[in-house]
Amino acid sequence: MDSSSSSSSTTTTTRMFHTRSVLQEIAQRKRSYENVSEHKKAFNYTVPFLLEESQKNPPPQSLYQKLLAEAFNMNRSRILAFKNKPSTPVDLIPHFSSSSVHPSKPVKPQRPIPQRPEMTLDAPYMVDDFYLNLLDWSSSNVLAIALGSTVFLWNASNGSISELFTVDEEDGPVTSVSWAPDGRHLAVGLDNSNVQLWDSATDQMLRTLKGGHRLRVTSLAWNHHILTTGGKDAKAINNDVRIREHIVETYSGHQQEVCGLKWSNSGQQLASGGNDNLLFIWDRSMASSNLPTYWLHKLEDHTAAVKALAWCPFQSNLLASGGGGNDRRIKFWNTHTGACLNSVDTGSQVCALQWNKHEPELLSSHGFTENQLILWKYPSMVKMAELSGHTSPVLFMTQSPNGYAVASAAGDETLKFWNVFGNPQVAKPVPKANAVPFANAEVKLTVQQLQSKFELQKQLIAHVEVNTARMS
Repeated sequence: MDSSSSSSSTTTTTRMFHTRSVLQEIAQRKRSYENVSEHKKAFNYTVPFLLEESQKNPPPQSLYQKLLAEAFNMNRSRILAFKNKPSTPVDLIPHFSSSSVHPSKPVKPQRPIPQRPEMTLDAPYMVDDFYLNLLDWSSSNVLAIALGSTVFLWNASNGSISELFTVDEEDGPVTSVSWAPDGRHLAVGLDNSNVQLWDSATDQMLRTLKGGHRLRVTSLAWNHHILTTGGKDAKAINNDVRIREHIVETYSGHQQEVCGLKWSNSGQQLASGGNDNLLFIWDRSMASSNLPTYWLHKLEDHTAAVKALAWCPFQSNLLASGGGGNDRRIKFWNTHTGACLNSVDTGSQVCALQWNKHEPELLSSHGFTENQLILWKYPSMVKMAELSGHTSPVLFMTQSPNGYAVASAAGDETLKFWNVFGNPQVAKPVPKANAVPFANAEVKLTVQQLQSKFELQKQLIAHVEVNTARMS
């Protein structure tokens, strides 16, 4: 209630208790009515007069525009731009509708997406080869990058850079790198068909896996203690790194180089892509150590090499794949049925794919002709951002362990870091799929139980100390 209505109410209340005769009250109301009538007469006379005078002597146009601008605070320099935080608008007329009675769900504000990389590092001697995989980020926040015949480690926690090793000229260059789930051990594929296992904590080579491939090893994928390797000899092999005879399964189906390998989050299905334009889905339960493993699905929809593969973090049977320069498409697959759910023409060679772990979004890196990164909203596949900065195909891409930063490397010999998936300081963790109901309540109950036990122990200790003091 505003001040005028409050004043009127007070006057009315005072009047109710004022000792005044009824005749005096009637006389005052009559005078009020007469005053109102006089005001109406004056108003009806004055308004036409003012209108007539304004038509006879109109104000200058400049003066009119100036007065209009002052009345409405029109400043062209501030159109569609907020210098400071805008004040909260005041609705002078209340609106009564169904939406005001039942307020709608608040709309989540769209987060800002930086258009420039947060940091750029030089990457000299980066091999400009679409079929290689030379970049990976460990669970311990250390990024491994292969530059020619040397593997370097960049610690994202403190910014330190170290050289892990350099292979001999006859064995190199390095053709693939992949961190084990423990974040300590690194697998390195070589041009000579061998795979080396390194301990990054001690800078020591643990073993060399030989005999599996005849040509260079260009793709690697870990599944616990199983290291799957793919090579130019069109084979994919499961290696158990714990045992001497490390080859435990062989996948035969590709006719050309296996350039993409990815295990599903459950470790049950393996996706492999090749230069033969084929995409295979393999099931772990169908693997055999004696015979070549038969595929679950053979998918032939791509029309160029399939290197870019990414399993969806929030839907276990959803796989995204990207095709090379003659295909340019991102396809989505139901790996249980083998059905293609969607196909999107990106306009450029698809080199790598990364899912956002916190929101339903997909990031793709591209080669000719745009050499850019594109952030897509899933499942609508509407473009959220196009990130430019590289001057040659963005061949390699990897994601930080917390899922917010992405590193990209290209043949332009640069390594760029993008905060494309949000800010870890303000973002909220995504609840796990198929969460157990009331799981948080159970955790809180457990904490309360522990606190009660701790308090009981404190009381027992105090009791013992008191008794000991008395005995002494």
